[in-house]
Amino acid sequence: MMRAWILPMLLVLSGSAVATGQIFKGSPGTAAALLPAFLALAGVNSPLFFPRSISAREAQRRSAVDGRPVVFWRPGCKYCIRLRIRLGRSARQLHWVNIWRDPAGAAAVRAANDGNETVPTVVAAGRSHTNPDPEWVRAQLSPST
Repeated sequence: MMRAWILPMLLVLSGSAVATGQIFKGSPGTAAALLPAFLALAGVNSPLFFPRSISAREAQRRSAVDGRPVVFWRPGCKYCIRLRIRLGRSARQLHWVNIWRDPAGAAAVRAANDGNETVPTVVAAGRSHTNPDPEWVRAQLSPST
């Protein structure tokens, strides 16, 4: 779990260092613009931004029961972040699997993508879709979910 916080912590520390440097250079306006940008990057890369990841096995089990898609993702992936942002609150209805924390999830993604760990890979109704349109993913959720 601690590994998931390394990138966000580095972004906060780097942003603080850059902003401090800009203040000492006499550019407080630049510092005021850069620090929020680094904080925003840290936020979207933090474990708090994505719904809690579960194992691939558990995600597949739950998906078989409730019919909700499984999203395979990894921290720092700009396409995963795009999907998460565009899904909004409906993202919490999906089953999320972090392939860097689950070897079975990484293997499932490689099997679906000719040996590549291309994410996001969404499995809906037993079919894999690599980097799908967020509106399509949202449409895969049943109205009762």
